[in-house]
Amino acid sequence: MLLSHRLAPLGSFARVRHWLDRALVGCLAGAIALTLWFVGPNAAWALGGPQPALNAPAPDFTLPSNSGDGMISLQNYRGQWVVLYFYPKDFTSGCTIEAQRFQRDLPQYQARNTQILGVSADDVDSHAEFCDAEGLRFPLLADTDGAVSRAYGSWMNPMSMRHTYLIDPEGMLRDRFLKVRPVVHSAEVLERLDQLQKVG
Repeated sequence: MLLSHRLAPLGSFARVRHWLDRALVGCLAGAIALTLWFVGPNAAWALGGPQPALNAPAPDFTLPSNSGDGMISLQNYRGQWVVLYFYPKDFTSGCTIEAQRFQRDLPQYQARNTQILGVSADDVDSHAEFCDAEGLRFPLLADTDGAVSRAYGSWMNPMSMRHTYLIDPEGMLRDRFLKVRPVVHSAEVLERLDQLQKVG
């Protein structure tokens, strides 16, 4: 009877399904991390789909946002550099760290005539809550159907991949980051911006 009592919870369908779900998520995360480790920063294809060409016009878009008049287009930022970063989900640990670092460094981006735009599949209400919770002062865009993420080779249904793209003031895609480490990513982006702006 004691043995049956101990085994009963382990044999429950809900618990087994919970364990399987966690194992599958862990395996998926590991596969993504391993694949991204081998994908070079200038690859024409990455996990998430074909990459848009460098030194060519960046795919244009208009998406709902929690900022401004509620809709933001890439063309709104002609004359400025744009850091367009895709991320999986509001309020998750890696995405929160990445957003915090961009916010911390926001004055440095502004000094470089650069606008930060974050994109995920979360809706506008989620973005508004995320910005309020983290004190974010740059727009987050709601790509709820993944169309823009797909255009940038950054979609793995049902979420965006953690990729970043640098777009120059003429709307040309100048560089991309496919191996993003949230803790140091903003510093890497600032360093690359300085290099591109010197050349430009």
